[in-house]
Amino acid sequence: MNTEQALMQRSDSKCELCSSAEHLAVFPVAPYGDDDAERCVMSCQACREQLADGSELDVNRWHSLNDTVWSPIPAVQVLSYRLLTRLSEQAWAQDLLEMVYLDDEVKEWAVATEVTASDDREPCLDSNGVQLAAGDSVVLIKDLDVKGTSFVGKRGTPVRNISLTNNPEHIEGRINGTRIVIISAFVKKTN
Repeated sequence: MNTEQALMQRSDSKCELCSSAEHLAVFPVAPYGDDDAERCVMSCQACREQLADGSELDVNRWHSLNDTVWSPIPAVQVLSYRLLTRLSEQAWAQDLLEMVYLDDEVKEWAVATEVTASDDREPCLDSNGVQLAAGDSVVLIKDLDVKGTSFVGKRGTPVRNISLTNNPEHIEGRINGTRIVIISAFVKKTN
């Protein structure tokens, strides 16, 4: 059985990201090729166009990620995670990212292309000089007054699934359910 046949059977002849049954094709999940069905997804043309590097995402199209991110198929989990990371400015996507758990191997695959995509930017470093990437977890290393709120981010508070900003000295994350910008020198990356 070739890759396309295996994926058609696995996906019940539907896009594994949005469930469309039109214009289906094999989509290899980077950095891998299309020779192994376990490292590919069956996707429709509209999803493939949105998955292209640098393409602008139609936010309304991707509400289906609420279901697909929980797929038992690692390749579908990886694409869902990457899309949620790209959509992390949306509150619903950030909330979903905070709930998602990926096995270590799947998480490594999901973030494998993020570093190469941002090589032209200055790296974002934590207090120890360790490079941070979108989706990492960090802890605060000192108490921080959170402007515009009535609470203080206490030392040791975990911040999961961070997002990077255009400024390499800042990250974004949620503390007490509030999305805030944090100076990266005040956090330490956790495993």
